[in-house]
Amino acid sequence: MQKLKVSAVSYLNTSPFVEGIKKSGFIDQIDLSLDIPSLCASKLLDGSVDIGLVPVAVIPQLKEYHLLTHYCIGAVGPVRSVLLYSQVPLEDIQTIILDNQSRTSVALVKILAEKLWKIAPSYTLGKDGYEKEIGGTTAGVVIGDRTFFLKNRFAYTYDLAECWQALTGLPFVFACWVSNKPIEPAMEELFNKALALGLTKIEEIAEHYKNRFPPDADLVHYLSKNINYTFDNPKKKGLELFLQLLQAPKG
Repeated sequence: MQKLKVSAVSYLNTSPFVEGIKKSGFIDQIDLSLDIPSLCASKLLDGSVDIGLVPVAVIPQLKEYHLLTHYCIGAVGPVRSVLLYSQVPLEDIQTIILDNQSRTSVALVKILAEKLWKIAPSYTLGKDGYEKEIGGTTAGVVIGDRTFFLKNRFAYTYDLAECWQALTGLPFVFACWVSNKPIEPAMEELFNKALALGLTKIEEIAEHYKNRFPPDADLVHYLSKNINYTFDNPKKKGLELFLQLLQAPKG
């Protein structure tokens, strides 16, 4: 029997999932690759993998999709690792550089600009090292582990998950487990058990990674409080609204 091909994000916030997949033995039943979010999306779209922990903005582009497991990468309030950095207040921003590793944050910042901040900046896709271009009236969206190394570097920092909750009153889902074909219920049950196991290992994971991040990163708090992994009804409502706004006619 051919193994299911699975792509997961290679960021710190996915490490509990990856740990659970490994420690539970579920990894022996799948072919797992770790990728940046945009590559996870591309692999699921082109059929290179069967399941991906994908940026939710890719969901409308899939011909067939199935939301899997009781878990996601979500946030109720500040997420700390999906941020808009600027040296000027929102109303003075003229250009926003978009993170080239993401699809969801690109869509989210445009929604927030229009509906919450009431600004109409131009957008450009960042190249490697684009963080150095943030300055003056040019702001930038940065996601993932890199944000821990940019603390206090810019005059203004806007947490996109926190801003989404201010706009909608709902939590935000950045990524969820999606398949491009039906998955057997027994396999999904094993998948759920593996992910649940990983979420019991957060303190161990934080200890393992602490030397890779600044001393004030507080990885336990990040993984247990800022990231909210349960794909519950409020998050499903938040995801549904985001997808509606994503597909709404512009202008």
